[in-house]
Amino acid sequence: MLNVRNLNYSSSRTLLFQRFSVIFTDTLFVYAVHECCKCIDGKKAGKELTEKPKFILSVLLLWNFGLLIVDHIHFQYNGFLSGLMLLSIARLFQKRHMEGAFLFAVLLHFKHIYLYVAPAYGVYLLRSYCFTANKPDGSIRWNSFSFLRLISLGLIVFLVSALSLGPFLALNQLPQVFSRLFPFKRGLCHAYWAPNFWALYSALDKVLSIIGLELKLLDPSKIPRASMTSGLVQQFQHTVLPSVTPLATLICTLIAILPSIFCLWFKPQGPRGFLRCLILCALSSFMFGWHVHEKAILLAVLPMSLLSVGKAGDASIFLILTTTGHYSLFPLLFTAPELPIKILLMLLFTIYSISSLKTLFRKEKPLFNWMETFYLLGLGPLEVFCEFVFPFTSWKLKYPFIPLLLTSVYCAVGITHAWFKLYVSVLTDPPVGKTKKQ
Repeated sequence: MLNVRNLNYSSSRTLLFQRFSVIFTDTLFVYAVHECCKCIDGKKAGKELTEKPKFILSVLLLWNFGLLIVDHIHFQYNGFLSGLMLLSIARLFQKRHMEGAFLFAVLLHFKHIYLYVAPAYGVYLLRSYCFTANKPDGSIRWNSFSFLRLISLGLIVFLVSALSLGPFLALNQLPQVFSRLFPFKRGLCHAYWAPNFWALYSALDKVLSIIGLELKLLDPSKIPRASMTSGLVQQFQHTVLPSVTPLATLICTLIAILPSIFCLWFKPQGPRGFLRCLILCALSSFMFGWHVHEKAILLAVLPMSLLSVGKAGDASIFLILTTTGHYSLFPLLFTAPELPIKILLMLLFTIYSISSLKTLFRKEKPLFNWMETFYLLGLGPLEVFCEFVFPFTSWKLKYPFIPLLLTSVYCAVGITHAWFKLYVSVLTDPPVGKTKKQ
C-alpha cells in the first residue's frame, strides 16, 4: 500500500484499507455520542421516542451530513477525532475532569487544529477543578485553590506531550514538525475560500478592484499576478484593501475569543457555559484564522448539536450554522455522479433537523424570523444557478471562479450571523448563581 510510485497511484487494497479504517474508528464516535446523550436533560422529553431530546441528538450527531461526506466520500478521519472531543466534553459534564483533560490532550496531539479550543478547556478546568468552591453569588473563592489538582493536570499534559513529541525531539526533528503544522506560506485563504470573514474581505477587495479598473482608477500593470480566485494554494496580495498577515489573523482571532473566555471565568454557567465557550472559540478561529479549510466548520457544528436540544434560542443558532456550514461543503464533491447524492443527503438531514427541533420547541416562539427564513431558502436558487445555469453561460470560461465565490460569500453571511447571535446570548445570559436566585 505504501509503494507509491506516481501521483496517479491507486490500488484496491489501499481503497479497502481507507474505507474500513474510517468505519472502524467511527466506533469511538458512536460511543462518544452515547456518553453525550447521558448528559442531556430529559425533562422536555415527549411521549414519543422520536420527540425525546436524546433521540434527536443521536440522529443529529450520528447522521451529520457534513461528517458523512467529509469522512466517507471525501475521505478523512474527522469522526474519530470528533469522537475524542465529544467524549472529552461528556467527561467534563460528568465531573470527571481528569479524564476529560487527558482525552483532550490526546486529541490535541492527534490534530493541532484543536489548539483553537484549548483556551476554553484551560480556563474551565482552572475555574471549576483547581478552585474547589464558589461564593453564594457564583464568584470564585480564591482561598479554595488546590495546587495538587493543578499539578495533576499539568502532569497529564506533560506525559501526553512527552509520549507524542519525545521521538521527534530525540531525532532533532521538532523544527520540521512545527514547519508542517503551521504552513504560513500557503496564503490567507484556501484554494476554495472557507466561508468566513476573510472571504467577505477578499470578495470586497475583488469587487473594488473590478470597479477601480472599470473607472480607470487602478493601473492594470500594478495588479498582483497571484490571484485570490485562481484556485491555487499560494500567497497573494490584496489589490485595494490592506493585505492580511498571519500576525493580523492571530490578533483578530484572539480578540474574537477573549470575550467568551472572560464570560467563562467571571460568569460561570457550569459545563454548558464551557460548551458555549468552546463553540465560540472554534467559530472565532474559523472566522478569523489563517488559511482556514471549509471542513473546519464541523469543529463548531458537532458540539453545537449538544446545545440545540436544550434551548429554543440555541436550536435556532444551530440550524442556521449547520445548514449554511453544510452547504459550504458542497464544492468538495464536484463530480456529476456525486451531485444527486449530496443534494439528497443534505435535504434529508436539514428537513429532519428543522422538523424535529420545531417539534421539540413547539410551545415556544418560532425558531426563525422572516429574514433568516428568506436567507436559508436562498440556498436553493444559489445551488440551481451554480450547478445548472452557470455551466451553460459564456462566463464559465472567463470567470470559472464565480460559483465558488458566490457559495463562499453567501455562506459566510449565515455563519457570521450565527456567530454573532451566539455571542449575544453568551454575553446576556446571567451567571448560574443569579439564575438560581431568580
